[in-house]
Amino acid sequence: MSSVLVVGGTSGIGREFARVRAERGDEVVLTGRDPDRADAVAKEIGARGLALDLSRPHDLADGLADVGRVDHLVLAGISRDENRATEYDIGAALRLVTLKLVGYTEVVHCLRPRMPDDGAIVLFGGQAKERPYPGATTVATVNAGVRGLVNTLAVELAPIRVNAVHPGVVGDSPHWRDKPEEVLAGLRGKTPTGRLATMADVVDAVDFLLRNRSVNAVELSVDGGWLLG
Repeated sequence: MSSVLVVGGTSGIGREFARVRAERGDEVVLTGRDPDRADAVAKEIGARGLALDLSRPHDLADGLADVGRVDHLVLAGISRDENRATEYDIGAALRLVTLKLVGYTEVVHCLRPRMPDDGAIVLFGGQAKERPYPGATTVATVNAGVRGLVNTLAVELAPIRVNAVHPGVVGDSPHWRDKPEEVLAGLRGKTPTGRLATMADVVDAVDFLLRNRSVNAVELSVDGGWLLG
C-alpha cells in the first residue's frame, strides 16, 4: 500500500486518478479549494479530503501540516484561463502562473521531508505549450514552464523522480464531453489514432510515471499523436 496525495483531486482527471488508487487499496488524500467539496468527493471514493488553494502559496504549508508520509505526489490542480496579449487580464494571468509554477513548487517544498527516496512526483502540463490557440497566452507559457520545473526538481530532489504528463484533448473529461459533436469529430479527424484521449488513458499514464523507477525527468504526451495532425 502506498500513500498518495492528489492536489486538485475533486474533479476531472485528478478525481479519477484518486478514485483508482483508493480502489486499489492505497491511502489517498485529495485536495480542492472548497473544503466541503473536498470532503464530499473524498467520502465518495474512500479517501481523505483536504482544503488547499494553489493560488495562495503562502497558505500551503499550514494546509499540508498534518499530511504524513507521501510516496506518490500528483499535482493535477489547474485553472481554465483564456487570455490574449491584445486583451490581457493581468489578474487571471497572475493567478494561473502562481497556481502552477509557484503553487506546485511550494507543495513540493513542504512535502519533501515527508517523501521517501523512492518516492515519485507527477506534474500536470498540457499540449497548449506545443500547439497554442487564440486565448492560450498564459496557458501555453505556463505549461512550457512545467518542462523547466520538472528538470530542475528532478535534479534537486534526486533520487526522488519527477515527471510530467501533458494531456491533449481528453474527450470524456468534464471540460470536453459536452462540446458539440462536430467539434469533437474534427479533433478526432486530426488525430492519427482516430480517437481522443480518455481520462482512463491519462490515469494510466500518470500511474506508469509514478510506478516505473527508471523513468525520470520525462514529459509524457497523452494525445494519440494529435500534435502530428
